Amino acid sequence: MLKPLQIRKVIFDWTETPYLMGIINVTPDSFSDGGEVDTVEKALKRAELLLKEGASILDIGGESTRPFSDPVPEEIEIKRVLPVIKAIRENFPEAIISVDTYKAKVAELALKTGADMINDISGCQFDKKMIDVAKDFQCPIVIMHIKGTPKTMQINPYYENVIKEIKAYFYERIDFLTNKGIAFEKIILDPGLGFGKTFQHNLEIIKNLEEFKEFKRPILLGPSRKSFIGEIVKKPPKERDGGTAGFAIYSYFKGVHFLRVHNVSLINDVLKTFKFFWGDPIS
Repeated sequence: MLKPLQIRKVIFDWTETPYLMGIINVTPDSFSDGGEVDTVEKALKRAELLLKEGASILDIGGESTRPFSDPVPEEIEIKRVLPVIKAIRENFPEAIISVDTYKAKVAELALKTGADMINDISGCQFDKKMIDVAKDFQCPIVIMHIKGTPKTMQINPYYENVIKEIKAYFYERIDFLTNKGIAFEKIILDPGLGFGKTFQHNLEIIKNLEEFKEFKRPILLGPSRKSFIGEIVKKPPKERDGGTAGFAIYSYFKGVHFLRVHNVSLINDVLKTFKFFWGDPIS
């Protein structure tokens, strides 16, 4: 049984899983919503909407990590995310804010500005100083599995056994982080759907999610509008919310703790309605 996780005044006691993390991409080139939030005012409106729709966490990102994307200079990412985090914190003081970055300086400034947690796609690997930031702030941190970099990760990704490799990665990362002074209770795990994985690799992860329960840490997934959903529904990114909602119901049965999604309203309504009629999953 997982212990509750408290962030600000919110206690995640795992009775209402999956909790929803709403996406705010302050980028011109994200794969499904690039350029939609290009001002602080638009970011505030999106934050307000996501919170009303049931988002438990707002995830602010200033660099697209879609397949084959180029990295964004640190100073540009800082200029994109800091004003947004500052404005959201001032206007929604109780909101839980996550910064989606693998750069230590971006994370440090974001946390000083009002962010509450770090969502690092590299698991503190791309920037070795990230571990120091996480230690200094003792904030929750999402450790994601990725093979390669966003630029290279989808160039013929290969695994002998994708589940075993991700599990070995999580064991190594948890050991590394805790030995560096990060509290075990602050770590959240993300298997990294679509990050250095083929369609079949993603299916293996999805069908074997219970394998990650042995870590006794919350599991976060980012399925929203991803290409594996597109493979199933045969639709472009912006038309994959229905497929994402279907995945959300599946994740409920698999005991996933957090879902990072674009369309919070739809996913929340689907989960609420399904839970109302179904009740607790059969154990």
